[in-house]
Amino acid sequence: LSGEDPKRYPFDTGRLRQVTEKAASEAGWGRKLPEGRGLGIAAHRSFVSYTAVVVEAAVNAKGELSIPRVDIAFDCGGVVNPDRVRSQLEGAVVQGISLATLGEISFKNGRVEQKNFDGYELTRIDASPAEIRTHLINTTAFDKPLGGVGEPGVPPVAPAVANAIFAA
Repeated sequence: LSGEDPKRYPFDTGRLRQVTEKAASEAGWGRKLPEGRGLGIAAHRSFVSYTAVVVEAAVNAKGELSIPRVDIAFDCGGVVNPDRVRSQLEGAVVQGISLATLGEISFKNGRVEQKNFDGYELTRIDASPAEIRTHLINTTAFDKPLGGVGEPGVPPVAPAVANAIFAA
């Protein structure tokens, strides 16, 4: 949980449920999808923020993956600049997709071969989702601790991708 004191920042299952239900609702969870498409969901809590992601994956007859849409619901408490939070979450989605689909790290003689992003591929715009929809929860209520907005969006993306591929 990134070092948060659980006495000061207790885990709130209600907030985790709320983002999960919001992501599922906004993504149209349970809707009929064409052959070769599936929805996957995952949720996470870190940096006193709660995140849920629904990925829509498409797998063609050749086994090639595309991700047309991602819905991400997020609760970090009160939000001062919603556009900044949305941009952080969009970047987190792309980073999470990169980790899930391209995130190979290789070793040679006991050392990591990738030294920087020129040797570690990230998802490019042509492979990024055509649509990333962000859904911010509790944006004007400052009665809860303020959470982080950079890293918490990344962890649930890869499991949601895997679940979507399985469903497809």
